[in-house]
This record gives sequence, C-alpha cells and structure tokens, in this order.
Amino acid sequence: MALLAEEIVEEWLNRQGFFTIRGIKLGVHEIDLLALRIYEKDVECRHIEVTASVRPMSYLTDVPKEIRKTTGRPPKSPVHRTTEELQIGIKEWVDKKFNLPRKCQLRQKLYPGKWSYELVVHKVLHPEELDLFRDAGIKIHHLKDIVLELANKKMIINSASGASLVELVLLDSGFIPRK
Repeated sequence: MALLAEEIVEEWLNRQGFFTIRGIKLGVHEIDLLALRIYEKDVECRHIEVTASVRPMSYLTDVPKEIRKTTGRPPKSPVHRTTEELQIGIKEWVDKKFNLPRKCQLRQKLYPGKWSYELVVHKVLHPEELDLFRDAGIKIHHLKDIVLELANKKMIINSASGASLVELVLLDSGFIPRK
C-alpha cells in the first residue's frame, strides 16, 4: 500500500511542476520522496515521507527506545502512550526519517538550501500524533485530500507517470477524472 501511495503522491508533485526522486536507498534507510521546483530564482525543496495504512493497528511512531529498554514493550506496541512518550517517539521518528546525517548530506548535495519536512498519511488510529508532528515542524497531508486535488484541480501538468494509477483510484472512488 505504501508504494502505491508514494506513486500517487509523486504524481501529485509532478503535476505541480516538481522534479522528484522516489525511494532513495541509503544503507538500511530510505527517503520516500524528494521534490524540487524552480520558480525564476527561487527553488522549493521538499522531503516527504509517506505512510498509508488502510487498517491502522497502532501508533505511527515506535515506543521510544529508552521506554522499550525499561519496560520491555515492543516497538509497535498498541498500548496507550502518554503525551510525553508520544513526543519522544515523534522526535526519534523525525530524527530517523529526516535528520540522519547521510540524509541531510544528500539533500544538501542535491540543493544546498532549506528543505521542508512533510508527512503524508492515510488513516491513523491516534490523530493526536498528527498534532505533535505539526508541533515538531512537520507539515501533514492527508492522502484523501491529495486524491481529491488530483481529481478536481487544474495543475501545471495534466498527467505524469502515475496517471494510470490515479485514474484507477479515482474510478474506484466514484470520481470521474477530468480530461
């Protein structure tokens, strides 16, 4: 599901005029999407992570490492977490997904400027996590809003490589893709 969601997000970015790189491997780590768009003398740079679950079973983030050590809870434990546990887990997630030195170095080699950090989600079991992600400086997008925008908004580019998948999603959703 995540790879299909990434393809939809990439189509959304391409139609807005962004050049994208998807699925960058850095050892055991990965960057879902990097996107750059040039406006005259300005460059907009976006690092986007995508998580898309149809039936979420737990939190988006793992139980913080220190809490796992002291309690023996597994990383994906669905047991209720305090706000403090969520904040620590989100900080660890953000550090892993966006702030690893190799990821920062790669982004700066591609374009030595400021990059936005963004997260695309589908369904979440604990929406309070999204507010804490926003507090951590992460821009949140909902996959359903991206699909609606693809269905209804005229963009710079009418279609790119993910157009067939988007049309299939729109067909299944009851939308009629615009021509």
